[in-house]
Amino acid sequence: MRDRMQRQRTRDTQPELAIRRLLHAAGLRYRVDVAPTQSLRRRADIVFGPARVAVFVDGCFWHGCPQHGSRKTKANTTYWSEKVARNQTRDVSTDRVLTNNGWHVIRIWEHEDPQEAAERIAGSVYERRCFKQSHA
Repeated sequence: MRDRMQRQRTRDTQPELAIRRLLHAAGLRYRVDVAPTQSLRRRADIVFGPARVAVFVDGCFWHGCPQHGSRKTKANTTYWSEKVARNQTRDVSTDRVLTNNGWHVIRIWEHEDPQEAAERIAGSVYERRCFKQSHA
């Protein structure tokens, strides 16, 4: 169990890299694997600081995707179901803390189309940049 968790990539996964390539090609610049706020000890996968957009690319198994996260393990089923439930609780808490601090949180499932995800992210970043400039 511990070996599996240690082998699991926490950054630079294939879905993240695909989305980041598209965002970079669109001219957007961002930070990778950083905490959006110092008060939060959790890291977002992609952060647009000035626009205050935090992107999380969630793995289907680890975060309980409604489409794919229901796959049950054959060993330690209680442990894994509790682990996923804790991850989901932490995700909700993270979203709430960031939203209350003026951040826009985007959650992408690993199975989502990278082009569609990048377009959704870019739209939010551009919208928040424009909103911020018009209210400055």
